[in-house]
Amino acid sequence: MSFFRVFKYYETYYAIVIRIAKRVMFFFTNFIMVILISFSYAFYTILSPKMNYPLDERIVNDDPNNPWNLSPNYQVFVNNTSVNSNLFILQKPDENTNMFTTFATSFFATCLLLTGDTSSFSNWTYEENPTLMILMILFAFFMAIYILNVFIALFSEATKDRDDSFLITRAEFLAEVELFYLLPFQRRWNDWFPEMIYYCANINETRKKVKEMIDKGEWNTNKISESRKKLMEKLNIPLENEISLQDILEEIQAMKNSSQNMLAEMQEIKKRLQ
Repeated sequence: MSFFRVFKYYETYYAIVIRIAKRVMFFFTNFIMVILISFSYAFYTILSPKMNYPLDERIVNDDPNNPWNLSPNYQVFVNNTSVNSNLFILQKPDENTNMFTTFATSFFATCLLLTGDTSSFSNWTYEENPTLMILMILFAFFMAIYILNVFIALFSEATKDRDDSFLITRAEFLAEVELFYLLPFQRRWNDWFPEMIYYCANINETRKKVKEMIDKGEWNTNKISESRKKLMEKLNIPLENEISLQDILEEIQAMKNSSQNMLAEMQEIKKRLQ
């Protein structure tokens, strides 16, 4: 699928996804793990059984988290109208009846909750467990609302310079093809790799970019090559021949070194004459 990134229509979205993933991978992974571990421990503390229990033998106690107390009960009807309250069918619990007996299964149940699966919590009534309901609401807030807003903000920021991202990704792809998919003699073909490559650029955008580089100090106006001079003339950007303080200091230092060398030579000549 990554080979389609050379096409601009597809690459626009590909570059955005890759850029967001690289930017938030560390933050997203650590934040998700902290939230999952925190809520897993909270659910484990609240919903884990407080008394020992065997799964092979029924034990009736006051522990609401006992898997035997969480198993479904089925009422037995004597006929179509009467019910025998002393007869009922109890489903035998297993390890999945209460997913919060260990921290590992609690973490797994919390991961399932992240996907929207609430079956692990279906054995508890929310009216009788307000703490559980509050934790689930907080979990939904942090994982759904907060994370989605973070991604929306990052997505809107990444779409501002999607054209630059597209060109950078295309250049990386071309470099990858040149290094790993071409033979040595193919890399020397002038038709594929000419000495000079010409690009078409909008003059207004180019002028804006050059002025931006000059303002940031990335374009040295004191030492300009001939090609840069021609480019600035085409863009109607005046050349500033102001000498910077650094250049003045360099010239003074050079003159000082030259005078010291001359003084040393004169002293040596004087010694020879004596």
